[in-house]
Amino acid sequence: MNKVELLAPAGSFEKAKIAFLYGADSVYMGTASLSLRSRVSVDDNELEKTIEYAHKIGKKVYAAVNIYAWDDKYEEIIKQAKRLSEIKVDGVIISDGGVVEIFKQYAPNIPIHISTQANVISSHNANFWCHNGAKRVILGRELNKEQIKEIIKNTPDDFEVEIFIHGAICFSYSGRCFLSDFLASRSANLGDCAQSCRWAYNVYVEEKNNPGNLMPIEDDEHGTYIFSSKDLCLIKEIPEIIEMGVNSLKIEGRLKTEYYLASVINAYRVAIDDYYNNPQEYDYSKYLKELEKTKTRGLTTFYFNDRNNKDFQEYEGKQYNLEYEFGGKVVEYNSEKSLIEIRNKLSVGDTLEILIPGSIDNYVFTIEELWDSETEESITCINPGKLGQTVKMHLPIKCEKDWIIRRKK
Repeated sequence: MNKVELLAPAGSFEKAKIAFLYGADSVYMGTASLSLRSRVSVDDNELEKTIEYAHKIGKKVYAAVNIYAWDDKYEEIIKQAKRLSEIKVDGVIISDGGVVEIFKQYAPNIPIHISTQANVISSHNANFWCHNGAKRVILGRELNKEQIKEIIKNTPDDFEVEIFIHGAICFSYSGRCFLSDFLASRSANLGDCAQSCRWAYNVYVEEKNNPGNLMPIEDDEHGTYIFSSKDLCLIKEIPEIIEMGVNSLKIEGRLKTEYYLASVINAYRVAIDDYYNNPQEYDYSKYLKELEKTKTRGLTTFYFNDRNNKDFQEYEGKQYNLEYEFGGKVVEYNSEKSLIEIRNKLSVGDTLEILIPGSIDNYVFTIEELWDSETEESITCINPGKLGQTVKMHLPIKCEKDWIIRRKK
């Protein structure tokens, strides 16, 4: 059995480095205005730098070109196809059949991955894309495990299947949503989603014979989060997913912080490796405990185990697991005073955790002293006042550059 790929999001070169450091086999990134996260698009130079870095360490980079394109976008798409071919991207994620044809013509060397936006939910649809040049399909999140097994069983052995295992779930069918465009003139299908499904709404009913007499429906001072879903989490199902023969496990979140990426990727990396090393002893609870330290919505398995599951709406719009936050990132290790880039306020007496790549046994310690990074004068606390704000502190174990430090509130 080939080992399953762990695929992580990367909204920048720095985030890609963190993803690789904490165990991702590959990352996916946006491309200019042609991906479905245009507000975290990556320019060609940064994408090329990421690809060069990934290939040096034996990793892969996939580029998202997954908008549904108007005709006036195709000149840019042709240019992008040629450019991605030149910089040797490892694959392109595409939704639109027209865009697929462009890449087949102008960049035939790049493997094509069919996006979840294309709503692939059957072996017939998967085989259509296989016959039309795709190497991989990213299945719709609406499928349950029996349906996924059926697709794997009825597609060619060398045709790859990718599924989402963690992250946000769109309210609309495989993410193909027009709500944002309707309410905010920002099209999700062109990469500019305003996340209207996460907004608080005041909902009223009007009695037909008494127009204008609006009565509220079960909302509070925050409104009603009638569209917002919980986040997908399939950490418990990792053994079954691997045994099914899924090729790639995808984490959602190009908008997420380096801290979130490190925490989530590391938990899944350790879980996957532990299962391969000792499948009989797989205990999902310890990985779930680590995932629950990140700020997130409620967690759900969505339809994976049960098509009748209704436990996936987040009606109160809450975020959970607020006990921890991003403390900082190691810039330079020194046995006495290490340089740390801070992301939240740090004070003497704070409890910190060092996130060790490849382990969920984080090193917990207390800040005993802080030093100004320029004057090296002793200080009691520091607030992040500017991008790249740094401080010096003693780290109790040897750390590598870019290791993430978590702060317990």
